[in-house]
Amino acid sequence: MIELHHIRVSYPNGRDWRTVVHDASLSVKAGECFGLVGPSGCGKSSLLWTIAGLNPHWQGEMRLAHHAITPGTRFTGQLRRDVQMVFQDPYASLHPRHRLLRTLSEPLKLLGENNIADRINTGFRRVGLDPALAERYPHQLSGGQRQRVAILRALLLKPAVLLLDEPTSALDMSVQAEILNLLNEIKQQEPLAMILVSHDPNVIAHMCKHAARMSNGRMINIAE
Repeated sequence: MIELHHIRVSYPNGRDWRTVVHDASLSVKAGECFGLVGPSGCGKSSLLWTIAGLNPHWQGEMRLAHHAITPGTRFTGQLRRDVQMVFQDPYASLHPRHRLLRTLSEPLKLLGENNIADRINTGFRRVGLDPALAERYPHQLSGGQRQRVAILRALLLKPAVLLLDEPTSALDMSVQAEILNLLNEIKQQEPLAMILVSHDPNVIAHMCKHAARMSNGRMINIAE
């Protein structure tokens, strides 16, 4: 689950601080996907990156998968497993000089997991890919295939929270629909609390029962 209460996000701006998210509150249960929609610069991605532990400059109350989070909390151990993120550009999140098998294996090895090869093979099939692709490099895959691998990478650690930052915006329209259908299947089959960020209201409507529009760093028009 995800619980945010009165979150304020700021960034250093010379000698001052610039607030990019004001008083954001939301709640997402397991099996739900909450959407954040709005134009570029509205604060939606800044809020998501803060939830992911990638920005320590915030105030308020946050709980993720029953972990109490404070500014500067290090996402290690069980918390790292529990909170995973899929980025807008999958190519940037995959090592260009490593075969996919190595990239996918490393976090599992660091966490002492067993049956790694079997889990990766099963994961490839889960996201609609041939396990033989594990021997390829990221540049040898299409954009849609790379995004499926990025989703697989997030799911391998069996998270409780999945954060999605514009996961289809860099893809062709037909591929966007395929990825959204895959994410909907995952939502229905896995007990995940999900937040999806997008500039496209149609993407949010396809995925989310609950959503909020962001404007100038504020959540408005929260829809059930």
